[in-house]
Amino acid sequence: MLVRLLYASRATQEINDALVAGILKHSQKHNQEHGITGVLCTYSPTNVFLQVIEGSREEVNSLYNAIVGDPRHREITLLLYEEIFERRFAAWRMGSVNLNRINTGLILRFSERPVLDPFAMGGRACMALLDELVSTGAITIRD
Repeated sequence: MLVRLLYASRATQEINDALVAGILKHSQKHNQEHGITGVLCTYSPTNVFLQVIEGSREEVNSLYNAIVGDPRHREITLLLYEEIFERRFAAWRMGSVNLNRINTGLILRFSERPVLDPFAMGGRACMALLDELVSTGAITIRD
């Protein structure tokens, strides 16, 4: 059975290119071995991670439990968890979006303010934002 999990968290340190590159390198290797796909979004003004992961229920749950125990995260909030028939992010072992480079109007389309705050957004609104990022080609590191 396939599932999709969406969560938000705050980084315990400043989000920068080196931090994101390290996370992506590790994620891509791990995810390939475990059949996981997804996208990691970062927003450095508020040190926010927004991540969606897809795969088998066992593998996704295991990865999420590891993330919850990861000292690089705080305020980890589960936004959406659902059974799915097909993957939405099958082309990405772990895609990446730097939301600092996105037009704030896109964020405002799905949020109360033009600043990404997934803790104040619903899970469906966050998924709609991610769908829009896919359609605009904003997600990088396609496998």
